[in-house]
Amino acid sequence: MGSMSIWHWIIVLIIVMLVFGTKKLRNIGEDLGGAVKGFKEGMREGTSDNKTAETPPPQVTGGQTIEGEVREKTKS
Repeated sequence: MGSMSIWHWIIVLIIVMLVFGTKKLRNIGEDLGGAVKGFKEGMREGTSDNKTAETPPPQVTGGQTIEGEVREKTKS
């Protein structure tokens, strides 16, 4: 009972198709595929931008520390 056989998955697939319908499942698949494709293209563009723009990060030579106190905002 620990693992599900192929027959269990076929029955689950048939029930899902009856509940949602094949057209809705097809639309969900297309949307998911488009999202994955867009994500891959974005990752590819991000890595190509990093390789072309090999500028070193700006060096901080001096700075100023500002001390402050955080107070709870009162309702008025």
